[in-house]
Amino acid sequence: MSEWQRVFEQHLAVPPHCQRRRARWPGSTAFCCELKYLEGAALTQGAEYQLRLSLFDATYHRFFGRTWRSAQRAARATPPRPPRAAFNQTVYFHTSLNHPGITAVVEVVAVAGKGDQGSQYLSCGFGLIPLFSSQSEVTDLAPEDRALKLYHGTPRALLHPRFQDPMEKNKYLMVMEKSHLQYALRTHQPLETVFHLLPENLLVSGLQTLPGVLPAHGDTADCLQKPRLLQPAPCYLERLCVQLAPSLEEFEEQLLELLHSDRLLQAHAVPDGARLAVRERRLHVGVHNGLRFLQVPQVALLVPQAEVAQGSCPQVPSSGARGQALVLRSRIHLGEMVPHPAFRVCFQLEYVCCSSGGAGGKALPGSACGELGDLYSVCWAVWSPVPGSREAEVVLPLRGGAHRGPCQTLVYRSPGSSRSSQKPQEQQVESGTVQFHVATAREEHPVSAAELPRGAGAEAVPTPAPGLAAPLQTMTSPRGPGLSVSELSASPRGRDGFLVPQGCSSWQGSTHPEAAAGITHLEADLGSPDPEPSASDQLRALPFTPLQVPIAAVGLQAGRCHRPPSRAALARLQAAGFPQILDRHQLPVEASEPLEPASLSLQLEEADPLQGNEIILQFLAFGRDAGDGTEGTWPGTIFLTFQFYRFPPVTTARLQLLGAEQGAAQLLVQVNKDGTLSTGPPGLQLRYMVEPGCLRPGEQRWFLRYLAEHSLQIDVWDGDSLLLVGSAAVQLQALLRQGRAAVRTHHELAVSRAEYEQDAAVLGREALRHGALRPLGVCVLLRGHLHLCLANVGHPCEETPGQLPSPLPSRSCHVSGAANISAGSCLPLHAAGGQVSRARRLVELDSELAAALQSRRAGAQLPAPAAGEALGVRQRKLRRMALVRQQEDAGGARVPQRSEQRAQHLRDLQIIDAYRDHTKGESIAQALCQAITATHTVHAVLGTAEFFEFTLRNPCSVQHTVTIEVDHPELSVVLDPREWRHLKELSRSATPVEEQLFHLREDRKPQVYLRPREALRIPFKYQSFCADPALSAAQGPAGLEAGAGAATLGKGEGRQRKHIQVCFQGSRGKPLALLRVQVEPQPHVVDQTFRFYQPELTFLKKTIRLPPWHTLPGAPVGMPGEEPQLFVRCSDPNIICETKNMGPGEPQDIFLKVAGGPSPQIKKFFVAIYTDAWLAVPTQIWQFYLHSLQRLDLSGTAGQLARLSLLLRGTAAPRRVQAFTSHPHELQVDPAGAFLLPARAAQELYLAVRPRRAGSRFIYLNLVDVESHQLVSSWLLCLSCRQPLLSKVFEISLPVGGSCHKRITYTNPYPSPRLYFLGTNRPDLLHFREDSFQVAGREAYSIGLRFAPGRAPGQEEILIHINDHEDKNEETFCVRVLYH
Repeated sequence: MSEWQRVFEQHLAVPPHCQRRRARWPGSTAFCCELKYLEGAALTQGAEYQLRLSLFDATYHRFFGRTWRSAQRAARATPPRPPRAAFNQTVYFHTSLNHPGITAVVEVVAVAGKGDQGSQYLSCGFGLIPLFSSQSEVTDLAPEDRALKLYHGTPRALLHPRFQDPMEKNKYLMVMEKSHLQYALRTHQPLETVFHLLPENLLVSGLQTLPGVLPAHGDTADCLQKPRLLQPAPCYLERLCVQLAPSLEEFEEQLLELLHSDRLLQAHAVPDGARLAVRERRLHVGVHNGLRFLQVPQVALLVPQAEVAQGSCPQVPSSGARGQALVLRSRIHLGEMVPHPAFRVCFQLEYVCCSSGGAGGKALPGSACGELGDLYSVCWAVWSPVPGSREAEVVLPLRGGAHRGPCQTLVYRSPGSSRSSQKPQEQQVESGTVQFHVATAREEHPVSAAELPRGAGAEAVPTPAPGLAAPLQTMTSPRGPGLSVSELSASPRGRDGFLVPQGCSSWQGSTHPEAAAGITHLEADLGSPDPEPSASDQLRALPFTPLQVPIAAVGLQAGRCHRPPSRAALARLQAAGFPQILDRHQLPVEASEPLEPASLSLQLEEADPLQGNEIILQFLAFGRDAGDGTEGTWPGTIFLTFQFYRFPPVTTARLQLLGAEQGAAQLLVQVNKDGTLSTGPPGLQLRYMVEPGCLRPGEQRWFLRYLAEHSLQIDVWDGDSLLLVGSAAVQLQALLRQGRAAVRTHHELAVSRAEYEQDAAVLGREALRHGALRPLGVCVLLRGHLHLCLANVGHPCEETPGQLPSPLPSRSCHVSGAANISAGSCLPLHAAGGQVSRARRLVELDSELAAALQSRRAGAQLPAPAAGEALGVRQRKLRRMALVRQQEDAGGARVPQRSEQRAQHLRDLQIIDAYRDHTKGESIAQALCQAITATHTVHAVLGTAEFFEFTLRNPCSVQHTVTIEVDHPELSVVLDPREWRHLKELSRSATPVEEQLFHLREDRKPQVYLRPREALRIPFKYQSFCADPALSAAQGPAGLEAGAGAATLGKGEGRQRKHIQVCFQGSRGKPLALLRVQVEPQPHVVDQTFRFYQPELTFLKKTIRLPPWHTLPGAPVGMPGEEPQLFVRCSDPNIICETKNMGPGEPQDIFLKVAGGPSPQIKKFFVAIYTDAWLAVPTQIWQFYLHSLQRLDLSGTAGQLARLSLLLRGTAAPRRVQAFTSHPHELQVDPAGAFLLPARAAQELYLAVRPRRAGSRFIYLNLVDVESHQLVSSWLLCLSCRQPLLSKVFEISLPVGGSCHKRITYTNPYPSPRLYFLGTNRPDLLHFREDSFQVAGREAYSIGLRFAPGRAPGQEEILIHINDHEDKNEETFCVRVLYH
């Protein structure tokens, strides 16, 4: 076995999960882990122990890399210290998987002797070393040692399905008491110099020999502590040719036949006449050190010798042996070759085949084949030079079949043939040979022979292989032939799957992650377009992918937007007199720091006896950020909009910002409706009562999970201009009490605003590359900081209902078909066990009968008619009866009073008898329907499937085919057994699922067969995608509402309840059972909010890029197989909302197309995102606001003033209005203050625009009623600004935080005196001594400049605009300031 083969087989590693390999990671991080000693009471005196180190991915429950084993060490005890086993070994590795789920697992193994049979290894425990923090950054590495706690058992326990993150809090892990491992973990920058020699995720010791690294010298034996590299010895491969056995034509014909038959076999198709053709033949050449390729292998294009013109390739002799060979027309330069026994030059031959109609499998020209080809690995070979050799011819045998090669791919193997009579040399080159000439330089290598490790010679080849002599100077030579056009478009996957694994490229896992793909893909979609009817008058669609720029759906990072307030800020807030937060004993709640996420436990919250939660939000102050460089003015009043859990959205009252010290936050004081300030304490306090009595069964756990995983997004609006100031987010984990009676925390939230730029017409594909999750065309500006106090006060509950351990509350219910009798009509008899009915008067039960009996009285008020008959028909009957009785009274027939009363009584009895006879059939039918009617209440949430089962019984002694009729489209029968089973798994229902239960009629109504007296469960699903307008009032600047002081999750009034009737009809059309479903809509949780501003009466087309699915809250972690497909549904059916699966490893985008309304309309809708194909439970619900504004296009030059006007039209009543702009320093309005807008009249508003930077952006203009604080009109100004022509460019260097004074000279080019005005695009960095100056003709003037301190290192370009008296730009200077 050669040295290369030994190194290669001893270091084969397990690759990471496929999802990890598909992602593009920014760079690799080098680590150095020093394992010092193992100490603890669990060690046995004199026993030998071994440490094993592995890498583990907790997200996908997968070990990867290769396990490193230490030397065996015996445990020694020195009283009073417990036994200790000293190792003192250092392990080096590097990885680019910077994810919090990547950890290092240390296993402690005890070695026990078994006599002649060898040693027995027993696992004693293991520990977990985290490598990266939750922010995907390297864990805080301290220089001192750390003690690693150990757990009982074996690391194989990490593969158990019940093992969940966080690992340290898993209840199945038991800590080994009084035992630990002393270690030190730190980054190791010197290891980056050997990244090209050491593969990722491979753990090696400094005592091991790494091919390409010189042995350590001096006292230390660690060669990786400060690695030294061997000097390379470049070489050149010339006159390269490949011969295939038995001949090139026979080999390719046999290869194409096997590929074609394999394709037909996989597709279960019959031969259709189509054939495969060879498009290209490629040879990959690279240097391998037994561990990895040093560089990306070069790709050379081979051509048959017969196609090479005579005399065009003089290096290749045209002999008979080479007549059927594949030749290379140029030479290959290997500059990374090192004279070491473990270094090999690897060759791999690949074929590019495509479908063609040609016969015989002849190669077609590249332009003649219209389809893209597939890559197939055919054979490979390795060559090792012998030190001391110069130039010679080399012949290598080609290998194939099930041999492990350096490329880690499946390779083609020629079918076996009866060649038993062949000689061994002939059998060895059965697949063919590769032949080339090696050329090296003439100088000796400076490294002495004593430093080179001795190893085996070359591979077994028919002729001796020459070696290398390393030169001091490297010859310049082209790196090799370039790739053809087909190489840039060919797919690296073999769609036939016969030779190359599906989804595996040819060089997978052998190169750097950033350079793993040797072929660049220029096409977005390699599939062919959909076929269309072939007609002369129809056009065929070409493959085209619209380049819609995606915006990232990363939302606000609550962890990054939060910082603990300073002590000075806490002191100012404490002295402001905010109302105290009291617990249930009326004692003040002390403020505390939020707990770490790893220490939170939902089980502790569920076991809390105080199940009632009083959530308190207290808004304290709002301050401007010190680095706020936006052009907008600071608001005087603000108001807030947000939504907490399932409570309705809140729009608070206006809050006045009271003045404070310089740089300090301003206190918030409520503003009354009349505009005066509130005399109460400062701040705004909102309370939410969340009690088990107000929640659905099982919802308590869902609410706790909401607090643990979600964040609250708060929008801050300007109370005067009604413009958005910014948004903030706070994690709700601080509201988890963790067994405490009450908790209160202070937060300082960063308020930022995202400004969207106009969509570019032509964009590069960099915007759509894999992993590009940064917001494109979006600028995020930090505006200020919001001081917020969160509190949760626990309250006991008198009757705490049992909480179901279901993650999907109120989603499964079994409804029985028993009769529901109205309340009050039956009273239970506990003694007799039966029921008794209380007799009631007929007039109390029927309003129509009472009206007939009272119609005789003069002026009697008729009661409200019953719902059984039409209103007009009943009134007509009653008028006729009253008219007949008036005619009888007018007849003059008077009887004594007693006789008259008796006659009246007899007439009433006759009326009652007639009424009873008339309504007897209807009453009996109503009673019978009530006896077979069951009622079920559904608490519906937007986008969530509410699942329940109805027990249908056949009361008859004969079989029936029951037809199920539902009168509402949102309630449906679950027909698919797979969906039924999925819903039952979510609801944890144990009832059985019956396959092929229903039969669909032609009208799509389901039917079910029932045997006599049989009971059957019918699954129903209610799901609504329409948002109830009563549950979500519009937020934003459309209007201000009074803030709610407290809110409770009750059954709230004003909600549109629905009543759905389900009829189960028998074979004869008679109902066997009735189901009455009452739907009570409930508010839903909003995970993220988007706001877009669009010109009125236009379409908004946006593409939102989704983050990786496993990062979404609520997504399953560690799901086996590939990533699930995402599905979306919109609450508005008139909005186009769709997503497409672009393939494994590709990002998924959501496309929206929304029609905007007239200005200032705000359209609100929701989008639900699902990870299951049945759309049962949404993973996320996004809220969208589309503000329709009047559009006005502006264009100009940076630094130059442009004027225009707007025409304002008055409303029905005169209003006192004022115009506000989002960029007051660039856009000024006239009149600037409040003015009267006459009713139904027109008035002009003058605008002056002076843009400060070039480019395209949006400016918002609002016209607000200053008395009612309502938005009258709104405009979207689309500003397109060009850069002025620069006259001079200056450069200056300043330290960060330093300032200076400079002067520049300007000469008046005119003969007469002129007045000039100065301006700049960065007023925060540059100040003028005077804003204007006057200079005589042909004279020079010195302009004084003061450069303000810079806040960060870097380069800034500051423009100085010199304008004339009409504010037209005369000249523009540029000053480049370098802050260091």
